[in-house]
Amino acid sequence: MWRMEDILNLYAEEHDPERPRVCFDEMPYQLVKEKRLPLPVKPGLPERYDYEYERGGVRNLFMCFEPHAGWRRVEVTERRTKQDFARQMKVLVDEHFPKAKKIRLVMDNLNTHTPSALYETFEPEEAWRIFSKLEFHYTPKHASWLNMVEAEFAVLANQCVGGRRIGDEESLKSEVAAWERERNERKAPVNWRFTAEDAREKLKRLYPS
Repeated sequence: MWRMEDILNLYAEEHDPERPRVCFDEMPYQLVKEKRLPLPVKPGLPERYDYEYERGGVRNLFMCFEPHAGWRRVEVTERRTKQDFARQMKVLVDEHFPKAKKIRLVMDNLNTHTPSALYETFEPEEAWRIFSKLEFHYTPKHASWLNMVEAEFAVLANQCVGGRRIGDEESLKSEVAAWERERNERKAPVNWRFTAEDAREKLKRLYPS
């Protein structure tokens, strides 16, 4: 329970630009190529796709999301190894929040999401430099829904990459970048209302008695 309350109380704090709260996660995306061009939209008829398609491989979408500022960054990569995670952390520290004293990072317990990934990727001095700027907050097992970036991934799927076919990496990057830009321009937040007090009441069966 302490992991849940840790994250919920972190969300409840006032926004502090020097100590931003960033939610981080990744999701796979299957590239699907058309074998035949879709039939265009006509009055009374939607765009129509042929049932045949060609798989174009899987890509990974990393997302960093600062919900209280309404900012997100999505990067398309070929893999999601420890080295890919470590490079995301370096970009987070050096490019997105270079002036932050500490970045408080919310993520799940995936085996790549560890400080050891930094040491397996960079020289010790560089790994420590990056790690010293990060503060890790892990969601409880089977409770990744506590990570606000999950809600943002749902919006991405609904508005951009879900329900249609994107066949190549460059098109995927272009579509995701356009979605990201529009969301950031609006500073679209997540309307999060679940608090530690709510957890103690609604999930009290999970607490030690």
